[in-house]
Parts: sequence; C-alpha cells; structure tokens
Amino acid sequence: MSMNYIKIIFALLIVTAFLSCKSKKLNYVDYYHQVYAIDSAHRVDKDTLATIRKYKKLFRKYPPAQNERLEEYEVYIRYADKFHKKFGGIKSLDKLIAQSAPNWKYKREDQDFFKLYKKYGIDSIAVERKVLQWKKSLNKVLIDSFSIASARDQYNARVGPTVVKDDKKNAELLIWTFKNYGFPSRQKIGLYGNNEQFMHMGTLLNHMAGTEHYEYFKTKLLEYVRSGECTPRDYIEMVDKYQYIHHLQPIYGVYSHYDKNFNAEDSVRINRNRQAVGFPTFKQSSKMTKDFQKKINNH
Repeated sequence: MSMNYIKIIFALLIVTAFLSCKSKKLNYVDYYHQVYAIDSAHRVDKDTLATIRKYKKLFRKYPPAQNERLEEYEVYIRYADKFHKKFGGIKSLDKLIAQSAPNWKYKREDQDFFKLYKKYGIDSIAVERKVLQWKKSLNKVLIDSFSIASARDQYNARVGPTVVKDDKKNAELLIWTFKNYGFPSRQKIGLYGNNEQFMHMGTLLNHMAGTEHYEYFKTKLLEYVRSGECTPRDYIEMVDKYQYIHHLQPIYGVYSHYDKNFNAEDSVRINRNRQAVGFPTFKQSSKMTKDFQKKINNH
C-alpha cells in the first residue's frame, strides 16, 4: 500500500468525521445543563475568569439562547469586558442586541446596557437603530397572525364556550405555523405585536393543554425545546397544565392541586423530569428566581 494512498484514506476519514460533527444537530437540553452548571459553580467559587472561559467554550458550540432568568450571554459579555477579555467585539454585541430586542420596551431603561455599547463606539442612537433593524427583520405574516391570536386568547376571560372556540383557532394557527415557518420564537415574531399587543407564547401554549391537539403539541414542542427555539419553561407549564386539568400527578412540579403535597420521592422524580428537558431543579430554580427578583428590585 503506497504512502499516497494512505494519506488519501486518512484525509477522507478526517473529512467524514468533520461532516458528521457538522451535521449533528445541537441539543439545547445539554446547553441549559451547562449554563446551570456554570452559574452554580460561579455562585460557589466566585471565579469570574473560570466562568468567562466556560461560557466562551459553550458559546463556541451553541448560539446563545439567553435564559430569561440568567441572561447568560449578557453575563458573559459583561464579565469579559470587566476583565478585559476578548468576547467577539461588535459581532457579539450585535448578537446581544438581538437577544435583548424582544423585551426592548423595558431593556432600554437599563443605562448600564448603553454604557457597555458606548465603550465600543456604539452610542444610544446606533443601538436604537440596530434594534429597529432587528424589528424589521421579523416575520410580518406571523406577527399579524399572533397579534390576533394573543388578543383572542387574553380577552375572552377564559370562561364560557368562547374559550373552546378560540383555543381551537389558536391551536390550528400554531399547527399551521409549525408546518410552514417552524416555531414562532421571539427571534421570529418578537414579544410585542401590532398595537403593542403582548404576544407571550408561553401563555398561548399553556392553553393548548385543554385542546384536542395536546398530544401533538407535547411531542412537537419537545423537538423545539431540543432545538433551542421553545423554552423549557413554556413546555413544562403546558404539560403540567394538562396534568392539572385531568387531576394527574404533576410531572414537572409547576401545577398541583391544593390537596396534594410533594414528598421526597416526588421531588426526586420531578427533578429528574425537569433535567430531562433542560429545566432547573427545585433548588436551582429557587436560587435563580431569588437572584432575578433581587436584580429587578435593584433597577
């Protein structure tokens, strides 16, 4: 066997391995686990440089999902900036704007956010312009549809025969959207629609627990959780809402009837179920919520 032949075979093996890795879909359940692990380690060790390194490694593999409680991508950039570490410069700051833009109505009140951009030669006017560009990139067809769906969902008082009819319409819209556009994430439709209509997908999905299409949503949404488009929170709230409606034991510990108490075995089971879909355990969730509330109160 000639040396050239061996080199060719070796090169082909490398290319095959590379393509295999590239074609393998990222599973955001693993992403969330790593984020929680990094956050937990930082709470204990307070080793910011180690935290920066871990986040940098994570974001090389996964585009950031920006957990609403942890805001991990912003945390990473702020830490890196504070310790004069490279984080990707303007390109990463643009990504952060896209992550922050859906809730810009409130995020724009964060003056420290603008100060961060100012350090890199981007003034507040330029930031606002970038947010406007992001808004223009959203799917207008879906914004129109979900503005109507959200209004329909929120203003029927959730009582009477209208609820069933409206939920059916919204279920059909979601199924059509999944088939034609994929999951209607905040990066596709934002959070505020026409006439500032609040379009919280979690609320809409929660009400799918009472529809005839629940099993479809339960399966399909889990795919979107793994792809990073649907948050674990939105998924588990819908599933536990179904359990609650049918007086079944909670799977994720979100909803439970007043006469049901969790014992140690329940906690272990629920924590295991939460981890399986990338949601924090009871203990992790409690710490994250307390810190998040503290952060809000300090602003």
